[in-house]
Amino acid sequence: MAKAKGFIEFSRQSTGYRPVDCRIKDYREIEIPLTPDELRKQAARCIDCGIPFCHGTGCPVRNNIPEFNDLVYQGRWQQACDVLHATNNLPEITGRVCPAPCETACTLSINDKPVTIRHIEYQIVERGFAEGWIKPLPAPDKNGKTAAVIGSGPAGLSAAQQLVRAGFDVSVFEKDEKTGGLLRYGIPDFKLEKWVIDRRLEQMKAEGVKFHTGVDAGKDISAHYLQKMFDYICITMGAGKPRDLPIPGRDLSGIYYAMEFLTQQNKLNSSEPFNLSSRISAAGKNVLVIGGGDTGSDCVGTSRRQGAASITQIEILPQPPESRPADTPWPMWPRQMRTSSSHEEGCNRMWSIASKQFVGDASGLKEVHACRVEWKQDNGRWVMDEIPDSEFVIKAELVLLAMGFVHVEHNQLIKDLNLDLDARGNIMVNQYQTSVPSVFAAGDTVSGASLVVRAIDSGRMAADAILNWYQKNS
Repeated sequence: MAKAKGFIEFSRQSTGYRPVDCRIKDYREIEIPLTPDELRKQAARCIDCGIPFCHGTGCPVRNNIPEFNDLVYQGRWQQACDVLHATNNLPEITGRVCPAPCETACTLSINDKPVTIRHIEYQIVERGFAEGWIKPLPAPDKNGKTAAVIGSGPAGLSAAQQLVRAGFDVSVFEKDEKTGGLLRYGIPDFKLEKWVIDRRLEQMKAEGVKFHTGVDAGKDISAHYLQKMFDYICITMGAGKPRDLPIPGRDLSGIYYAMEFLTQQNKLNSSEPFNLSSRISAAGKNVLVIGGGDTGSDCVGTSRRQGAASITQIEILPQPPESRPADTPWPMWPRQMRTSSSHEEGCNRMWSIASKQFVGDASGLKEVHACRVEWKQDNGRWVMDEIPDSEFVIKAELVLLAMGFVHVEHNQLIKDLNLDLDARGNIMVNQYQTSVPSVFAAGDTVSGASLVVRAIDSGRMAADAILNWYQKNS
């Protein structure tokens, strides 16, 4: 443990943000790190709780959280960095964007505020890079086998790094012009600046990973080519099929999927070329974001920076309670109200709202007709009913659909490999192995849309599965 009575002596201190009126003028990261002395006090709050639910229940990659907290408290930062990297290939990412289920599973969360685990993780890895402790770790010996990783998001990068360190020759194929997948094109720069990704890619290149960008697997290179040239294929393309809203007026101009909008802005920030005539801009417009999750929040923050006249975010589900409800007890992830930094920058949020119709003219969208709904239980099932005479109008020239993703894109690669899919449209696997023995899959491709940290874990596990299959059949 860190300090015996640290949780009594010190209160939780969260990180701060740059002032709203300053940060909405740019796309730089907004978080202000704690000082080393402040962080040591936060690490001291980690208690000898017997069973560390933060590690076993809360963290999908099973970070050794009590151990690295203790090492930070003792000032043994390099060892803390080693412990962190033993379970997580991308802690600089999770330290920035993870919702930190470890913290809601912290024992202190029973009746106090949890340890600031996510920020301690962030500080450990950033010091590791600053001090030069994070170096390439190439495999001492090659095993003569080749592996193709399709997709370069968190699952793909984790799988590729684990495989190359195990002695495989690894090639990563990415359809976009730069590596990173969702990390580069889906997460706004004010949460994750892209130099952070590039820094880790340099380590992976030095370890021997070969990156091929602008290559659409199944189209630019065939499934037959991949199976002929590589001993193993690992598909980590994410869950790219967005959930649509097929109501009257859907064909009006001014209605876009959230990822189209977010991707364009990230490309603009990095001066990456795209067709400017198709630019989606919130400047001077009344913006409606449909969907109350993290992607919707990212649309709010991006719209604010683009200069939207107004921003409204609606969610079809009821407003969550302010504190942990009885149906998600500790150490579960609580179903409770959360306000992001983007919401704090200015947004009208509404719950239990269903969209009924998009209305406009030849020039595009003008307004959205909606109604209020209520949720009731019927034989244990939650059902939704429209509230009579509750219709109202939301003025909007731009609608961003942020209602999640249904499954992986069923592209030519999946069709030509003839992979089995589950009832939800995800690639079906058994211990990360698909219906084709030499083809494995991981991340959102298998699970549907989920957290970055779960994708990292899935990529690591898929790499282990490939290694085990190779050893079993060699």
